[in-house]
Amino acid sequence: MSFQTIAIILLFAAAIFYVGRMLYKSLYVKKGCGSNCKCGVDFSNIDVNKPRS
Repeated sequence: MSFQTIAIILLFAAAIFYVGRMLYKSLYVKKGCGSNCKCGVDFSNIDVNKPRS
């Protein structure tokens, strides 16, 4: 095998690994705080109508 063939095979394997990893992460997300949650923080005591000093 020539160097070019080995390089192409390695690049193809890396691309397959990258796409597979992205697909795995999108299908099997961690249970926990996402981008649109409060993460258990209680914001009920915050008065949004109170002017700042």
